[in-house]
Amino acid sequence: MPSPVESIKERLSIADVVGSYIKLEKAGANFKAKCPFHNEKTPSFFISPVRNSYYCFGCGAKGDIFSFVQAFEGSDFVGALRTLAARAGVELVREDPRVRSERERLFSLLEIATTFFEEKLQADSVAREYLAKRGLSAESIRSWRVGFAPDAWDSCLTYCTQKGYTRSELEKVGLIKSENGKTFDRFRSRIMFPIFDASGRPIAFSGRILGKESDHIPKYLNSPETTLFSKSRILYGFDRAKLEIRRKDFAMLVEGQMDLLMCHQAGFINAVASSGTAFTPEQLTLLKRLSKRLLMVYDADKAGVQASLRSYSLVALAGGMEVKVAALPLGSDPAEMILNNLPEWKKCLKNSMHIIDFYLAQIVREHTDERSLARAVHDRLLPFVVALESSIERDRFVLQIATQTSIHEKAIREDLQTLLNKTPSRSEEQVQVGQLSPRQHLVERLLIGLVLWQEKLPKPLVDVVALRADIKRVLANRADDLFGEAKAIADELVYQAEAYYEGNTTLTNACADLVAVLEEDTLKDSLTEAMKKLTEAEKKKDEKLKRELLGLCQEITGRLNSLKGKRHDLRS
Repeated sequence: MPSPVESIKERLSIADVVGSYIKLEKAGANFKAKCPFHNEKTPSFFISPVRNSYYCFGCGAKGDIFSFVQAFEGSDFVGALRTLAARAGVELVREDPRVRSERERLFSLLEIATTFFEEKLQADSVAREYLAKRGLSAESIRSWRVGFAPDAWDSCLTYCTQKGYTRSELEKVGLIKSENGKTFDRFRSRIMFPIFDASGRPIAFSGRILGKESDHIPKYLNSPETTLFSKSRILYGFDRAKLEIRRKDFAMLVEGQMDLLMCHQAGFINAVASSGTAFTPEQLTLLKRLSKRLLMVYDADKAGVQASLRSYSLVALAGGMEVKVAALPLGSDPAEMILNNLPEWKKCLKNSMHIIDFYLAQIVREHTDERSLARAVHDRLLPFVVALESSIERDRFVLQIATQTSIHEKAIREDLQTLLNKTPSRSEEQVQVGQLSPRQHLVERLLIGLVLWQEKLPKPLVDVVALRADIKRVLANRADDLFGEAKAIADELVYQAEAYYEGNTTLTNACADLVAVLEEDTLKDSLTEAMKKLTEAEKKKDEKLKRELLGLCQEITGRLNSLKGKRHDLRS
């Protein structure tokens, strides 16, 4: 009987799975796409239905449907297994909780706690009235599994221990805490928002106080960092928003859980929430896999929001994203606007501005004298221009700043250059196949890959022994070195050969063409070297050496001429 993994692989093709996340183009018997795991302009990400795997020639990402889902969704293997099992209709047999791994027990514990909080919400009319007043529908509450932690010291602790979980396990997931020898529930008298991983499993909670706030009791209380929950890697709502972000080609970032829930309830399903934490490179990576466009929706005049907005924007711009901001009226938040004035909310989104345009307008509005205006441009605006990846974009904004502030363009450029010089240079994008490599290097890789690929087949489509001999004839001793070096990257070379030639009905001709190109390039290199030596011999008036080198040049030229017409359909 096949294992669940084998059954899933039998039922799901790599092309269907990957194609549900990113746009694929047909490439012979394979498919290609722009890699979702690094920035690139030309597709170098290949999917092979025959091998049921993928490979990126730009960044080296490779694997099968499970590793793709893990990397794309940021889940672990178990999460990918569940996602693909549901899609394939494969039932996963549940293990006995007593023999489950610790990690799985912790996931199960959080599921139990989520159910507990849901039940307590249904039993508490005050909590339900609060959510109704905020505009949250019963369907949204059910869908997002919103709950309530009662005002009791150990209700969650008692419930979960009665279900067979230990105090140690409850502490590991942040449901309880210990102080002065006493153990009690971390969350009490709070509306509970489960935080889900990319696969939709609860991994933590954010609790909003129900009742009067005080200096001693925080309005929001989040789970601590645990083995399952790292706040720097999670965006609230990402598990629900990811497909819509890709479809609409932009992500909307709001601040709190209620903002997020009201956005989704109103149909803005591409929204995610930062949950009041700093926007991190890890969170940016999640979004960039889906889109390079980010719309931030905040009350930009609210105390504390300016710093967050600035921080988030700089991280996103430096990561190569296009960042816009939709500034809400003073004192408003997305949840309230959607509930009370949906048309005004839509208008704010429509009038969103590039983050640099937004800050430029704000600075011009706030500063009337030239000195403070220049200082504000330098301190508050130019760091955003520096963060831009594109030199063309930087140039456009320099001109725009000069026009709108009357600050001399040359002065802005000088300050910008000073800041750029202080900024560590960004690492270059990964080189794509053949993009920056000599043609000979690419041809060598393809030939060696073809040999390694065909040697693995029960019935090779070409004469592998003859092909090896041709490579040896052209490259002489260097052929042995190349085949030796190829052992470390054999999978990559085989995949590259497959990506180019899978389904080719004239593979023998293609191999002959490659050998001819390789021989031509090798001869041209030899001719160039001989011509250099001939020039030196002429300078030294060494007639004997001149005659030898002239003969060699003529011989090489003759061999090059004989190669013409040998190629079938290869283009340089």
